[in-house]
Amino acid sequence: MLPSQYPIKQVRATYPALSDGHAYLDGAAGTQVPRSVIEAIATAYRSGLGNVGGAFPASHRSDAIVAACRAAVADLVGGRPGGVILGPNMTTLTYRLARAIAGPGDEVVVSRLDHDANVRPWTQTGATVRWAEVDPVTGELPVEQYADLVNERTRVVAVTAASNIIGTRPDVPAIAEIAHAAGALVYVDGVHATPHGPVDMRALGADFYATSAYKWSGPHIGAVIADPALLETLRPDKLAPSSDTVPERFETGTSPFADLDGVTAAVDHLAAMVPGTGNRRERLLNSMAAAEAYEQALFAVLVEGLETMPHVTTYGKPARRTATVYFNVAGRTPHQVAEHLAKRGVNVWHGHNYAWELTGAMGIRDTGGAVRAGLVHYNDRSDVDRLLDGVARLE
Repeated sequence: MLPSQYPIKQVRATYPALSDGHAYLDGAAGTQVPRSVIEAIATAYRSGLGNVGGAFPASHRSDAIVAACRAAVADLVGGRPGGVILGPNMTTLTYRLARAIAGPGDEVVVSRLDHDANVRPWTQTGATVRWAEVDPVTGELPVEQYADLVNERTRVVAVTAASNIIGTRPDVPAIAEIAHAAGALVYVDGVHATPHGPVDMRALGADFYATSAYKWSGPHIGAVIADPALLETLRPDKLAPSSDTVPERFETGTSPFADLDGVTAAVDHLAAMVPGTGNRRERLLNSMAAAEAYEQALFAVLVEGLETMPHVTTYGKPARRTATVYFNVAGRTPHQVAEHLAKRGVNVWHGHNYAWELTGAMGIRDTGGAVRAGLVHYNDRSDVDRLLDGVARLE
């Protein structure tokens, strides 16, 4: 039974795009945005904006937008505003930070569970690469192997907080403990994890926590959050006249200020999905916990429905996972399944979804990968029923 205290009808009503009648089960690739985000972006543009640091009101508005965005993202993940680096996306920021953190003579540890955006930037630094292997059947990332992978030469351990195709939530705090004991830094890809429950980057042991607003109802903005004192020790490549302060020295070019206002609106939206009191951080924890409970209950219906179909194969059975399922249908390619569902008004993704190493370990990368369906806080039972009905008709 779905949690009755989660106001799914009210939440859905805030998303204009859902009125088109499609079942948006493609949230793992990007979510729809609520009306408040659309209005925040439009209002920012209507107000008149200038580049930051100027003497005139339009510039002051941009200054305020940037500060508010950093504060909002910090509240979302449990970080500090002065350590919030903003940029176009997580991949771009991770490449930038990887070059500033590691290089020849260092060692980095990456995992085959991760999205390639938390793999390739590290393997291309010139550092020696060590691989944490995934169990291709369960989808688990065993912690014990890190004791053999991490040593005094390890500069960084890069690991995901949740797999973007099978949802695995590895034991990041335990991995971080091993890394920190050896003096290594921990870079956590939180892109897929952040939309699916409360986040506390300190509890995870993350020295760096990366996230993307478009995965949690915001515009296409990425962020990496770290302790400002840690960022002070890093010197990224930058233009000579650009700011040398933290976190600005990690940000290149002029920011899309109106979109940053949309990020703040998205965080405020998440904090208000269920009634709550306290400051924004407290309301976020309460709201996201309620959304997670709702998603997991709905996800149980989805997984049970798929796994009872003899013509369906699902991948991964991790003990802890986000509401994300990866599956294939006998006799059909993933693309054919996605096309069939699209004709029935159900949006799903297919292919490797940039989980390059994981789909390789599973032995399905070169055969087209699989179909991915993911639930987020605005999906309802009718979305799940339509997917299950569509897949059942492929038998």
